[in-house]
Amino acid sequence: MATSAQAQTLRFGLLDDPDALDPALSRGYTTRMVFAALCDKLVDIDAKLTIIPQLATEWSLSEDRKSITMKLRPGVTFHDGEKFDAAAVKFNLERYQTMPGSQRRSEIAALDTVEVVDPLTVKLTLKAPSAPFLAQLTDRAGMMVSPKAAAALGDKFATAPVCAGPFKFVERVAQDRITVEKFDGYWNKDNIFLKRIDFRTIPDSTVRLTNLRSGQLELMERLAATDLPEVKAQGKLKVGSTYELGYQAILFNTAKAGSVIGQDSRVRQAFDLAIDRVALNQVVFNGENMPGNQWVSPTNPFYVKDFPVPTRDVAKAKALLKEAGVTLPVPVTLMVYTTNEGQQVGQVVQAMAKEAGFDVKLQATDIGTALSYGDQGNFEAFLWAWSGRPDPDGNTYNFLGCKAAINYTRFCNEKAQAALDGQRLASSPRGRATAWQALAEVVLTENPMLYLYHRKLMWAYTPKLTGFTEANYPDGLVRFTGLKLD
Repeated sequence: MATSAQAQTLRFGLLDDPDALDPALSRGYTTRMVFAALCDKLVDIDAKLTIIPQLATEWSLSEDRKSITMKLRPGVTFHDGEKFDAAAVKFNLERYQTMPGSQRRSEIAALDTVEVVDPLTVKLTLKAPSAPFLAQLTDRAGMMVSPKAAAALGDKFATAPVCAGPFKFVERVAQDRITVEKFDGYWNKDNIFLKRIDFRTIPDSTVRLTNLRSGQLELMERLAATDLPEVKAQGKLKVGSTYELGYQAILFNTAKAGSVIGQDSRVRQAFDLAIDRVALNQVVFNGENMPGNQWVSPTNPFYVKDFPVPTRDVAKAKALLKEAGVTLPVPVTLMVYTTNEGQQVGQVVQAMAKEAGFDVKLQATDIGTALSYGDQGNFEAFLWAWSGRPDPDGNTYNFLGCKAAINYTRFCNEKAQAALDGQRLASSPRGRATAWQALAEVVLTENPMLYLYHRKLMWAYTPKLTGFTEANYPDGLVRFTGLKLD
């Protein structure tokens, strides 16, 4: 018998419009939130970031660490009624390897072959041991889409995605909403209590909060830190939070002709020293975020402690600019997202850098266009957000590897590449830590990326929504299993 919760729709306010609803092509953080409803993965993570079963129920690593054999969950079907099996896994992983424009190719670059052992057993053979490979399958690289639908729709799959998650796609209205409804054939349907989810794009955090307060939404992501004290004081809404696994950084295009800051690491070091990360956090985020200077936060076990968060030193920054022999002020065009937060951070950075001898001009750009400019190398500096992955490899390799898919900085260094490859091959945490140390020695000196802070991700929601616990969002993505609207 249907409960009242099952008869209701969860209206979820998103900060920006998701990009392509195809796991092979997607790059957007909010798109991953929609995928959390649509597309189950081979494996998932729990609140402690431990890898746990989802579509694969168990797995084993060969003695030489070059193959993973997975047992698959029986009785799983895609939203179109097609059976999920080992052949579907083979199809999906090979699609991620070969599809034009695939954003997953570099994530699973270690994969050599996929073998169907039997209908519910698949063997993944790697080119070489890869410590982070399994963790890659906890996100889009592990999402399974219907082979039949993918073959039929081709590069139009994103217009009508078919996966094996708890909800199936209904419709999309660009820049407005994406609607999904409960899939009655879902393998874990007894723990799905929502009938529909309406993902609504509302870029302004104040407007999202207003909609939540007025009952037009039941849940919103990225509550502004400046709104948190008032929300807590009023006591009418609930708040959930976690520190992101990723980071917020300024990327410098080291290949841009005529760019003073792109061409000289001393100038980038000076820019770094001009920034007061603690003050930035206080001014824009009410002190809620975590200042940082690496691809993982200072609380992460792989944080390289020999490179602590730097303190601001304007005098040293000026000395570096003098040593570099550049003409002052040094011009820098900084591309920022059109969000309130992006522009506020840009303005604070602009003011701080000015004191050291930089003339920063802000270029407000919508997220889709900014990512396109990143692909093209059509920028000088880019205030960029990365939502993060459970394994540090997912925060580094794609952006710092010489031939990586999202190496917007165009930075290529033999020692850095050797460290990136080394951490993948390492057989122990100590070996990986040594590789991260070697990477830090290059990247935190050359500064192709200037890591600023790690966001405290906050959700505000109506008290009518129950089951919303920390176990739901260890990676900043809401899991809808167990959520109810009373």
